[in-house]
Amino acid sequence: MSIELNQPALRHARALIRDGKVVRDERDAWSEAAPTADEENSFIEREGWTEYSHWHLGVDRDENHETKGAYSFPFGDFTRVHRSGVISAESRAGQHDHDEIRDALKSLLELIDKDADD
Repeated sequence: MSIELNQPALRHARALIRDGKVVRDERDAWSEAAPTADEENSFIEREGWTEYSHWHLGVDRDENHETKGAYSFPFGDFTRVHRSGVISAESRAGQHDHDEIRDALKSLLELIDKDADD
């Protein structure tokens, strides 16, 4: 398993944050806010795998790109970035030594918090 930073997803997340499509929720809210398996399946059916991939900062190039197993570190609900999702993903990336992904998530969190201060 070689999980890499998904650059298109990072660009997508930054654009959403710049457009104000952010939920500034608390750390523990992600367990309730994260899409369910059924919501993921509906999204994939409606929008396709490429759009699904844009909501995950990790991608495993060794996996079939049309499986959920290829994508990790989700950060939103398919409409908005969730601060809680970014925090959760940053923590998991750090725990599993995915430093590039952790750093990208940290930069997203800083962008979310900076925009909240403006």
